[in-house]
Amino acid sequence: MIEIDLQLYKDKLTTISKDGSTYIFDPIRAKHIKMLPEELVRQLLLQYLLLDRKLSKKLINVEKVLKINGQIKRFDIVIYDNNAAPKILIECKRPQEKINQNVFNQISTYNLALHADYMIITNGIETHCCKMDYEQKTYHFIDHIPNKTELESLIKK
Repeated sequence: MIEIDLQLYKDKLTTISKDGSTYIFDPIRAKHIKMLPEELVRQLLLQYLLLDRKLSKKLINVEKVLKINGQIKRFDIVIYDNNAAPKILIECKRPQEKINQNVFNQISTYNLALHADYMIITNGIETHCCKMDYEQKTYHFIDHIPNKTELESLIKK
């Protein structure tokens, strides 16, 4: 498990109230999204990626559709390289949801279509990252989210 305090980024979020609900600004989609627990985790992680990891908004996609075995799915976050190849696939869950095998199965299914180098799962409390090894047809967990140097080398590939 990786130790990241996403709450450190809470003051970077912008919210508005509308029709009795709170909406949070998504800097990638450039619009306000209803603030549900999973959305809060996603937005905190985006702030971490933008501010701590210094990733460009242009290389990040949020909530896009995938078609897998004829079914429509939506990934949470994908980080691409400059050639639009997926490098990091991220699945966000609400804090109350346990990170278990079902969550790993979900992100692995998405990654069959995307073929990203890393997969990250977080519920805002617990975060896991694994690096894919496509030659050996396996993956291994790493103890960190790739640092700026690692991410830059991925993006330049």
